[in-house]
Amino acid sequence: MEHGNELTMGSLFDGIGGFPLAAVRNGITPVWASEIEPFPIQVTKKHFPDMIHVGDITKLDGALLPPVDIVCGGSPCQD
Repeated sequence: MEHGNELTMGSLFDGIGGFPLAAVRNGITPVWASEIEPFPIQVTKKHFPDMIHVGDITKLDGALLPPVDIVCGGSPCQD
């Protein structure tokens, strides 16, 4: 993905896309997200169709992710 001078972001423990929402409202492009729960993934796919979903954080290899300027995340949610 080429974004010119625009900042880009990756989101860990993405949930329903709170970080990507804040990003786009501030001119930052969300590039990828890590989440394992099916419903939240469907929510973010609807609102951010161009964002890549990379799955389980425990199985990620950072060297294989598209490079981003910002990596954000909240620790895993608990019921």
